[in-house]
Amino acid sequence: MTTSLSELNERSREIFRQLVETYLETGEPVGSRTLSKILPNRLSAASVRNVMQDLEELGLLDSPHVSAGRQPTLSGLRLFVDGMLEVGGLSPDEESKIRQGLGTKADEVEHLLAETGSLLSGLSSAASLVIAPKTDAPIKHIDFVSLSSDQALVVLVKENGEIENRLIDAPPGLTPSAMQEAANFLNAQLRGRSLTQVSASIEQQIDLRRRELNEISQKLVAAGVASWGDVRGTLSVAPERLIVRGRGNLLKDLELTKDVERMSQLFDDLETKEDLAQLLDLTVAGDGVRVFIGAENKLFSLTGSSLIISPYMNADQQVVGAIGVIGPTRINYGRVVPIVDFTARLVGRLLDERKATGG
Repeated sequence: MTTSLSELNERSREIFRQLVETYLETGEPVGSRTLSKILPNRLSAASVRNVMQDLEELGLLDSPHVSAGRQPTLSGLRLFVDGMLEVGGLSPDEESKIRQGLGTKADEVEHLLAETGSLLSGLSSAASLVIAPKTDAPIKHIDFVSLSSDQALVVLVKENGEIENRLIDAPPGLTPSAMQEAANFLNAQLRGRSLTQVSASIEQQIDLRRRELNEISQKLVAAGVASWGDVRGTLSVAPERLIVRGRGNLLKDLELTKDVERMSQLFDDLETKEDLAQLLDLTVAGDGVRVFIGAENKLFSLTGSSLIISPYMNADQQVVGAIGVIGPTRINYGRVVPIVDFTARLVGRLLDERKATGG
């Protein structure tokens, strides 16, 4: 059932707004008597109750128990977030904490993003997630290391200090000289260039210069190239990386075993999810912070959680990653949205500054 604000009169909108704000503050269903005492225009409990019944028939409220008060449905929360949510600015203390916490980490990307997750989790009292950007730094050198008679390690060192390792099947008869020959060949082709830059030409170059390599080195080069590729053997950059902080913030308030199990499953899904690009794509479809409530995002459909997420961009306004907060549907949206928005903008700016200074 879909309801718009235009279908509600002024009294219904005010009662609905006050009920949702009270529910988000307390986490408990709200009764008509409570509302009658806090509404700016005093109404009797009976009048408030009649309006609440109308809102329930519209699918905006429900009652967990016959004698209890009412709470917003997921549709009600969506209507509130889209049409009534008042988003303020950060407090000076919050802004100072974020600036100070991230400013000292700007020299190391991994430290910066890890600290971003910890800050978001602490400020929101929820869980945080950070999707780190794909790394496509120029290659410094490649080495081959023999592990056994049938296995070897390909070691790729990038100019930004990042190291990637891939395990490959070693061709029969592999010798130290063949490994050195293969490494020299690949370094001549790759050094100073990123994987993206060479992905279209490396196989062609290998074919053209194959006679420079002996048979074993050829096989080793082919295995090394394939280890960084997809099923077609084309070189590709590393996938997005996910940083999750503050799992305990979501688990500590759960009482039912099934709720704990569902939340644990959510984090397992996040950690093992192979295509994080789907999560990142959620942020690209809108401008700035996006809010997904409950089953609106299939990743959270079982847990009834909300996701508040924003992309961070480079100087060219290209999305390179995202940060977000995972919380219960009764999370304080008005407070968390500006925190996520400000932090995302700051992270993008710090990463650009780091890139500009050659960090």
